[in-house]
Amino acid sequence: MDVGGLAMSMAFSVGACVGGGWWCIQRLSEARFLLNTPTSKIRSAAQGYVELYGVVDALPEGAQLAGPLTGQPCLWWRFKIEEYDDDGKHKRWRMVESGTSAEPIRLKDATGECLVDPRGAEVRPATRDVWHGSERHPLGASADTGLLSALFSSGEYRYTEERLHVGQPLYAIGDFHTLGGAEAFDLTLAQGAVVREWKGDFAGLLQRFDSNGDGELGPQEWERMRESARAEAQRRQLQRGDAPVHNQLRRPRESYPFILACAGEDELAKSFYWQALAGGVLCLLGALATTWLLLNVVLPELG
Repeated sequence: MDVGGLAMSMAFSVGACVGGGWWCIQRLSEARFLLNTPTSKIRSAAQGYVELYGVVDALPEGAQLAGPLTGQPCLWWRFKIEEYDDDGKHKRWRMVESGTSAEPIRLKDATGECLVDPRGAEVRPATRDVWHGSERHPLGASADTGLLSALFSSGEYRYTEERLHVGQPLYAIGDFHTLGGAEAFDLTLAQGAVVREWKGDFAGLLQRFDSNGDGELGPQEWERMRESARAEAQRRQLQRGDAPVHNQLRRPRESYPFILACAGEDELAKSFYWQALAGGVLCLLGALATTWLLLNVVLPELG
């Protein structure tokens, strides 16, 4: 075997070993997160990493998206357009265009609702259309978009569109935050924020609290300023408490799974375990191939 061929073979075998091992560990970790995170109700969900289950609901404004390839109304979409490439040596489908919607999805359960930011999520929708055609951009999905159509129909282009529709079940796990309403309130921190804000306009601060006009704030004047800042922080909190509550689910800052799926956690975890097994097998095959190359090619050449 020539040096170039050996280097390529080693790269493939080591890459398969490392990539398969990483994928196995990644999927096992994600399955553990899914099974160990309890399902929360939206109204009582804690702030932070949570698991929710509900249905996709229309946005209050009534705004709906439309699939870019089919024109079907939906609340989330993802598409790709592939072109059949035959250069005489290889026959394959080459992706030429793709896209994903980024508008928030409204998730609703029996206790409340939550807006989900799908950016960065692994989305597994229930609706998936695949069909073929001769134009780069189709005018709409063909009448038959099932598995048989995807396997046996012909055309220069292959189109795939996935969607989430109103009323479909949705499993979501990610970072949960509540804005407005009765949020957790730390009066000391809020008071400090007001003081820092006032210090940004020190001339105005002196005008309000420098009672003797000496250009400085004495101990009593500082104390009066802090009490005023405390009262201002409480007043602002009361105003925020009157604001409507907005629940949001988004991508976690940590490397935790962020998944949206029209399936339950048990089905997802089972899928992840099978993918982990496939990754483990690939890792083992890569390790065996690397060992064979080292023992039968590299070492004899060095010896």
